[in-house]
Parts: sequence; C-alpha cells; structure tokens
Amino acid sequence: MENISNNITYAEAIHSSTAKRKAIDNTPNQKELECMKLLAEKVFEPLREWVGGPIKVNSFFRSVALNEAIGGAASSQHCKGQAIDIDDVYGVKSNAEMYNWIKENLDFDQMIWEFGTDTQPNWVHISYVSKEDNRNKCLKAYKEHRQTKYRVI
Repeated sequence: MENISNNITYAEAIHSSTAKRKAIDNTPNQKELECMKLLAEKVFEPLREWVGGPIKVNSFFRSVALNEAIGGAASSQHCKGQAIDIDDVYGVKSNAEMYNWIKENLDFDQMIWEFGTDTQPNWVHISYVSKEDNRNKCLKAYKEHRQTKYRVI
C-alpha cells in the first residue's frame, strides 16, 4: 500500500495495538483513505515542515469496531479518516507549540487540547473535513466525575 503522505506511512496510519491484540480489521475503504490523504496534505505535512522533525502519530484511522473496542465516541472523526492524534515525543516542538501553530496558521475542522495541564496538552487531536465545512473549532478535553468533557477555548 502506498504512503498516506511524505511523512506518514500507511502502516503507521492504521496501526493499533488494540486491533492487533483483538484481531480487529482496521482497514480503511477508498473514501476513508482519501480523507486521510487530505488531512495529511492540509494539516500534517505543513505542520511537519514547520516542526522540522518527526511527529508521533498516536492514532489516525479507526474502524468502527476498533473505535468501539477502545471506548471512542460514536461520532469520532477517526472512523471517517478525518482525524489524527499527534504527540511530540521527539522533543522538537512541544504539543502546546504545535497546537498554537496550527491554530494560527492552518485551516482545520476541530482541534482538541487533550487533557494535560493549562500549559501543555498530553497530545493534540486535529480533524479536517473540507475547506467549505471546516469549523476551526478549538476545544479542551478534561475529566469531570470520570467523564470526558469539552470546553471551547
């Protein structure tokens, strides 16, 4: 299978330890693959160029079965190939720096500051739908009574 983009392999984009452990098929269809390529082109690759080094892809495509197995939201854009979770484990740019750069420089549908602290998220979730339908919505995820909640930031 061809790569999703210059810096995301197909294997990386569909990788899931849970899918492997539970023998869940995590193969995107053609439409989902096209969405993944669009997200990579419009968000990940410009970000990667700005970062100037590798960015860890925590989660990209999730089949509905995989999403259910991990307890993901039923409406997750990961299931459409429209969302990616990234994490700077390589120390080039921090998650907060990447979040703020995307917010100021790129078009996106939704971006979530995933947990962490007020100065550093644990990871960043970004989705992309289309130039016409993107909302450029920024949220912060937090826990309240063991439930994940979101507030606009």
